[in-house]
Amino acid sequence: MTLSIRNQLPGTVTAITSGEVMATVQVRLDSGRHLTAAVTRESVKDLGLADGSLVRALVKSTGVALATAPVEGLSIRNQLPGTVTDVTAGGAMATVRIAVDGGELTAAVTKDAVTDLGLGAGSSVVALMKSTQVSLVTA
Repeated sequence: MTLSIRNQLPGTVTAITSGEVMATVQVRLDSGRHLTAAVTRESVKDLGLADGSLVRALVKSTGVALATAPVEGLSIRNQLPGTVTDVTAGGAMATVRIAVDGGELTAAVTKDAVTDLGLGAGSSVVALMKSTQVSLVTA
């Protein structure tokens, strides 16, 4: 299967907390960092997820926000530090490639955000991803 989602980080499920409809799945990335994915209970069952399951965390580039430092007082718990490797700007939007431990992420942000944050190759950033924007696929 070929996907248009370029942000794919390998990891291992470390915990699953089920609710009535949704579940949160804790994933330890191969880099040692942690991500949380919010998926349906049905997805947990269909994927056969359990502690120790090998997965890939998938996040569309439009689901990645950027900050120039870790952010506190925010409901977004998934925060991965990294370094900008490339910025490609268009008329309104830009793609920002970020090297993170264990891989690379791409964020699609406005051109104005790139300017306002002063982003360029070598800039330190934190990639922010809501748990509802993280999908899982079994490895």
